[in-house]
Formats: sequence, structure tokens, C-alpha cells
Amino acid sequence: MTETITDRCEAKGLRMTDQRRIIAAVLQESYDHPDVEELYARASARDDGISIATVYRTVKLFEEAGILDKLEFGDGRARYEDAKREHHDHLIDMNSGEVIEFVDAEIEALQEKIAEKLGYRLKGHRLELYGVPLKTES
Repeated sequence: MTETITDRCEAKGLRMTDQRRIIAAVLQESYDHPDVEELYARASARDDGISIATVYRTVKLFEEAGILDKLEFGDGRARYEDAKREHHDHLIDMNSGEVIEFVDAEIEALQEKIAEKLGYRLKGHRLELYGVPLKTES
């Protein structure tokens, strides 16, 4: 991915203040799935003038513009990731809340096959698996 979140915001005509640029940079550098509070902590470490309200408004603006995807994993926290990241699915550890990204060619092929079998051409999907760690035997 060569375009940054800031580049895509500017291309969509969004007004990019210094604080929005910081929030965009924090999101661009995030390889996890931060919620607003985590984004606020990271952004305010760079600029202590950024308020949590600014982060909420900016995230909403970026989401409405199609820059960010909002993810809800049933824990009451909305999390965010760059909408232009490479396709992947998620496994959510129900004990720790950790979100593990994965890609599996067999799952992708099976989804295409199921859609075709039902008379559809798959245009997209989102897969979330919820689990608990297997107990390891010693």
C-alpha cells in the first residue's frame, strides 16, 4: 500500500488539520486494532492538545469517508483499521481479547465455492472467529 491515510483523506477533500494528521499517522502506524481510547493515548503522547472528542470526531469522519473500517468484536469496544489493508480475517481470543489476523487460502476458496453453489459471485466478506486457547498438555 503506497498511499497513506493522510493521502487518501486529502484525495477525498477532507480538511487535514495538524491534529487530524497526527491521528492519521497513528492509525497508519498501527498494526493492531486500536479503539478510540488507545488512539487517544497514542495521539496525545505526540500532541497533548488533542482531546478525546477530537479523536472520536476524526475517527467518525474517516470511517464515513471510507478510510477506516470499524470492527466490533462483541466486547463493547469499536476498533479501527485502515480500510485499504490487505484482506485478512480475524480470530478473537475470548479470554484475552487479543485479535489475531490471518489469511487462509482454503477458507477463501471454500467461501467462493459456497457462494457459487448458492448462485452468487462473492464480492467481499468479513470472517471473525471467536475462540479460547487450547490447553496444552505437558
